[in-house]
Amino acid sequence: MTVSAPTATTRTVDLPGGLAVTLVEFGRNTGGTGVLMLHGGAGPRSMAGFAAAMAQHAYVVVPTHPGFDGTPRPESTDTVADLAIAYLDLLDALDLRGVMVAGNSVGGWIAAEMALRDNAARISCLTLLASTGIAPEPPLHLANPADLGPAKTGELAFHDPRLRPDPATLTPEQLATMAANQRTLAVYAGDPFCYDPKLRGRLHRVTVPALVIAGEQDGIAPLEYERTLAGSLPRATFQPIAQAGHFPHIEQPGAVFGAIGDFVDTQVRPDGE
Repeated sequence: MTVSAPTATTRTVDLPGGLAVTLVEFGRNTGGTGVLMLHGGAGPRSMAGFAAAMAQHAYVVVPTHPGFDGTPRPESTDTVADLAIAYLDLLDALDLRGVMVAGNSVGGWIAAEMALRDNAARISCLTLLASTGIAPEPPLHLANPADLGPAKTGELAFHDPRLRPDPATLTPEQLATMAANQRTLAVYAGDPFCYDPKLRGRLHRVTVPALVIAGEQDGIAPLEYERTLAGSLPRATFQPIAQAGHFPHIEQPGAVFGAIGDFVDTQVRPDGE
């Protein structure tokens, strides 16, 4: 039997403080719970297939970080902490509880910062996909796409060469969007790039279960970096994914969904609730 794809709709939600967030919803909010998916520097399109597949099981929301894909970004919204507060406000506005927050790359960093600030207990668990956020221990480092350029970034980000974007095939508009997104990423990711030196020392206060998924061939956020991140979270499950880079949910969606299913069954709802 073929299951029809859930309907995807786009709208803008006004949040406290005058911030407006554009989001895509997959399915409908009928149960007051769901999955919040947070993209990294590659933009919201990098989460679209993952979100559509997850929406076979849950209501899914994919916001566009203000400033990405041409959306407006107020000057006052310029840190990962600002985004964390904004998305907690979004959960309030949507009246969602028991939420899985799934973040890729800097989206995982935002997810962790949300969990640290979730005083309304709306988040039930985290899924961190090749997440950044903590300081890398030398000789490890986080690769900065702005320094590498699109071709080298693609080599480091994807294990499968067929998935690496070819800049020569992109239109001027697509290249301009990529460049603008990288400039916005630089605003949020800050200096040092893509981590807060103090975050690791705060992660012991994240009380919800966390699944840390790492691509074994990730050249952006290395495998051992992700292992250290998992070791910094009190209730973490670490899951390496073979033949995957910085986007394991794109390269190995079956393995990622299997890991999420096991995580939910054993750590989030072990009693079958």
